[in-house]
Amino acid sequence: MSHPTSPAWTDAARAAAFDAWLAPPAVRLGLDTASLRLASADASFRRYLRIDRADGAGSLIVMDAPPDKEDCRPFVQVAALMEEAGLRVPEVLDWNGPLGFMLITDLGRRTVIEALDPGDPQAALPHYLAAVDALVAWQKASKPGVLPAYDGALLRRELALFPEWYLGRHRGVQLDAAQQQVLDTAFDAIVRENLAVPQVYVHRDFMTRNLMLPSGGDPRPGVLDFQDAVHGPITYDIASLLRDAFISWPEEFVIDVTVRYWEAARRAGLPVHEDFGAFWRAVEWMGLQRHLKVAGIFARLTLRDGKPRYLGDAPRFIHYVRATADRYRELGPFLKLIDEIEGIEAQTGWVIGR
Repeated sequence: MSHPTSPAWTDAARAAAFDAWLAPPAVRLGLDTASLRLASADASFRRYLRIDRADGAGSLIVMDAPPDKEDCRPFVQVAALMEEAGLRVPEVLDWNGPLGFMLITDLGRRTVIEALDPGDPQAALPHYLAAVDALVAWQKASKPGVLPAYDGALLRRELALFPEWYLGRHRGVQLDAAQQQVLDTAFDAIVRENLAVPQVYVHRDFMTRNLMLPSGGDPRPGVLDFQDAVHGPITYDIASLLRDAFISWPEEFVIDVTVRYWEAARRAGLPVHEDFGAFWRAVEWMGLQRHLKVAGIFARLTLRDGKPRYLGDAPRFIHYVRATADRYRELGPFLKLIDEIEGIEAQTGWVIGR
């Protein structure tokens, strides 16, 4: 039998602590505790519950983040930074740090990705331009030393997820010495290219599944899942937005929106390269790092955390990896390695020798 004020609890003591925490704000804010239900669960150990106001005037969101597995402090810090930058983010109404319970405003029930049709890029364009506006505002607010650095060590830790979880655990591949050298050379180049890019605030998972549709007359998209924000390459979030984990677009649409972002960033005085070709190259190399990382994360979510639906999107990332590696001559050996592992016959095509 489920707990009366929750969809399900596996820990009776945590359920009791939750009820005791929620009672005062429920009275203060006029909440109907009987309406509490699951809103969503993300790839971490967090889950989100929705609770209605007793007077029918909307709802709020409860974050349940077990403190031994999740630290809510970055969420609170980044929410404040984003709000100050002019983004639409949840407002923290009540928070118990030691318990890992938080009450926040509800930005709506529909994510931007739910409004998108992969077959109709032009209908998607206004949503992407609104996302670009939010991204530029976020990056303009950047200050060094506020958020953790997206440095070489972190880039490499993320890349290491690919050989460990995707190749080793998922594909069952153990690289020989020559293959390991190819991988190491490619990873060295990826880290080198990305550390050469100017640094700004990075959301780190800026994609349409983490953006909420505008609501309540506010034209801005709501921004969620920002607790892992760092100070790092300016190319990261635009690569994340357009090489999405869960939806793919034609190359001409991706380039078109990237050009629009680049123009907006230049107007805002952000440190993007003055030549779009050079900027696009940097975006591709940043995207490559993310694609490899996410393929590893999706394998880990399935094999370690019992969330198999994520691995279903791994082929999208392997496609992104191959498409990028195919365009740059120095990544030729890496592309050949990926093709060997994936059982793909090599295609002869043009590469960019720069």
